[in-house]
Amino acid sequence: MKFTLSWLKDHLDTDASVDEIAETLTDLGLEVEEISNPGDRLKDFTLGYVKHAEKHPDADKLRVCKVDTDEGEMQIICGAPNAREGITVVVCKPGMYIPGLDITIGVGKIRGVESFGMMASERELELSDEHDGIIELPSGEVGDRFVDWLAENQPAKVDPVIEIAITPNRPDALGIHGIARDLAARGLGTLKTSDFAPVAGNFACPIKVTIDEDTQDGCPLFTGRLIKGVKNGPSPQWLQDRLTAIGLRPISTLVDITNFFTYDQNRPLHVFDAAKVAGDLRVHRAAGGETLKALDEKEYTFAPGQMVISDDNGAESIAGIMGGEDTGCTDETVDVFLESAFWDHVQIALAGRALKINSDARYRFERGVDPEFTIQGLHLATQMILELCGGEASEVVIAGDVPDHSRAYRLDAERVQSLVGMDIPESDQRQTLTRLGFRLEGNMAHVPSWRPDVQGEADLVEEVARIASLTKLQGKPLARMTDGIPKAVMTPQQRRQQMARRTAASLGYNEVVSYTFIDQASAALFGGGDDATMLANPISSEMSHMRPALLPGLLQAAARNQARGFMDLALFEVGPAFHGGEPGEQHNLISGILVGNTGPKDVHGAARGVDTFDAKADIEAILAAIGAPAKVQILRGAQDWWHPGRHGKICLGPKKVLGIFGELHPKVINAMGIKGPVVAFSIWPDEVPLPRKSGATRAALGQSDLQAVERDFAFVVDAEVEALTLVNAASGADKALITDVRIFDEFIGGSLGEGKKSLALTVRLQPSDKTLKEKDIEAVSEKIIAKVTKATGGTLRG
Repeated sequence: MKFTLSWLKDHLDTDASVDEIAETLTDLGLEVEEISNPGDRLKDFTLGYVKHAEKHPDADKLRVCKVDTDEGEMQIICGAPNAREGITVVVCKPGMYIPGLDITIGVGKIRGVESFGMMASERELELSDEHDGIIELPSGEVGDRFVDWLAENQPAKVDPVIEIAITPNRPDALGIHGIARDLAARGLGTLKTSDFAPVAGNFACPIKVTIDEDTQDGCPLFTGRLIKGVKNGPSPQWLQDRLTAIGLRPISTLVDITNFFTYDQNRPLHVFDAAKVAGDLRVHRAAGGETLKALDEKEYTFAPGQMVISDDNGAESIAGIMGGEDTGCTDETVDVFLESAFWDHVQIALAGRALKINSDARYRFERGVDPEFTIQGLHLATQMILELCGGEASEVVIAGDVPDHSRAYRLDAERVQSLVGMDIPESDQRQTLTRLGFRLEGNMAHVPSWRPDVQGEADLVEEVARIASLTKLQGKPLARMTDGIPKAVMTPQQRRQQMARRTAASLGYNEVVSYTFIDQASAALFGGGDDATMLANPISSEMSHMRPALLPGLLQAAARNQARGFMDLALFEVGPAFHGGEPGEQHNLISGILVGNTGPKDVHGAARGVDTFDAKADIEAILAAIGAPAKVQILRGAQDWWHPGRHGKICLGPKKVLGIFGELHPKVINAMGIKGPVVAFSIWPDEVPLPRKSGATRAALGQSDLQAVERDFAFVVDAEVEALTLVNAASGADKALITDVRIFDEFIGGSLGEGKKSLALTVRLQPSDKTLKEKDIEAVSEKIIAKVTKATGGTLRG
């Protein structure tokens, strides 16, 4: 949003400087992006007087001029057709930067004759596009600054331009009057208001307007009137200067007036050449397929349901966005139909995006304009047209009604302190809201029609704090609200995920955050890739299915790193995986992979490849950190993407699986393009039982000061019996007394015979209430032997 300082002062009576205004606007939330001050680039140029001019001896179109300047007489060669003696000009001396040419001039020779500078045209000083001749000034003293002359005689040429960023919630600031209102509320000046007087019509309007019933939600109100006998043409210089300063191209008086009110009051308007309108106007929804050549000289095809304005010949305007070329105004326009309507912001936004049209009207309507200003804007534009173009106005035709946007919220003066932390007296709060246009009745604040963003009591507080300036906030220590430990904010599962992340990072893993979508082939390797998890509209073919596990994403990340020379990796991820396409058919996982070697080669020994026990140690550390029980079972039988003989399931019983660790199947590693050994783990944190007591305190640490006892056992079993079977059987002999069971030796062959092996294990007994006696130890030993014998069919080795 751009505007000039003088344009702002038409609405705000203030003596504040440009810098003060810019600082205040940013503080009010209307951030200033740029200030363009033409005077800054013109400050070095001075006035000169051409006292003598003669033809260049070697060029018919060049003249050698003697110019009086503040530094004495200077010789300047000029090729402008109006270069002659007796005129006051703008002198550019050697060493000065010429903005329109983007050069710094110096002393030069032109066909053998020296030239000490130049006399500037308007385009060379970026004042306009005029370059047919040098600037001739009707008055001025030699040596005066050109910028001072402009400020006195043509102030619009040196009017500072301010550009601000408008957030979507502040459509009222898309009009200069709205910006002035904010500044006046801050106290930077006084808002100028004028008594509004409707322009009476002298005859009935021959063009009628109707709104189809199914379109009234998109166009609640449409107003217009005919103005006949106008004289169109170039607009007055003051109007052209204002539009040019903010980057708009002056077209004609009628069009420039509509552009003026678009920026001045945030009231987009449109003018039809009434002679080109066939019959009456109808606001309706397109059936689909209709075409219109718009004012930007492009042809648009309407989709079904988009709003258009039509006459008897068909569509003549894209409602609320852009008019049609066929009914556009030209210099020959004599009768004009002026339109002022209110359009639904959502429907304008959808149509503008679909048609790919960006216009000032769309930009404002899709953010919201003042519905109650619709008719007033029509009268103000009518008055300006009559003043600048002449003519006679008809009565106003109105279709629909002003939509009801009235609402009120309670003003609680104490909420400013509780929500913002600022101590503002209630009288100041009420005065602020009144200056912003709110109407106060008791403790109820009625919201003005131009503020669609105010939707609750908290918004009133925001307005008060914004005008008072949030820079006045002072930091204060928080008062202690309650005694004791506050209630936890995070859920138990969130705390587990946080602890898992910290533990994995402390073990040397790097966290990966990947898409929940993967390709079908990778999903199929891990039990997924079916139609239930297929996306209807995937981003790409590599992201066609919801992931059934976290391991595919981790392996793909490992493959990308290895392709770039990073061969040894430790990666983990925490997130959801999906086993179906319906709500609830997902589960949370904590997964990690180790790839390559545990460390680089060095003089102390060869590097070792990662193995199953590295993954086992890490999964046990993470499970312990998230509160899993210490006593678990390790079983076989995981899915087929795990190595059949080098993995383990950590369980609380055969059906309660907490996690899986081990090597991945070689076919999976090859399919994913990974080099080197790969071990992995996956944890289901939701399966880990929650503590029975939910409190902020931890249970007392259970330690025994009694002597622990270890006993060794060796069993002869069949060669195919797994060591895990012995460990689980021995652990179950006395769950209260046995705290640890470990295999420490394996022997095959010798006197054992074919198909037999010997497994030796250590059992640790930790008493809690009394010291163990020999008979107690013997009793437990007998239970261990009986359990292992029953589970394995083996015998105690003598």
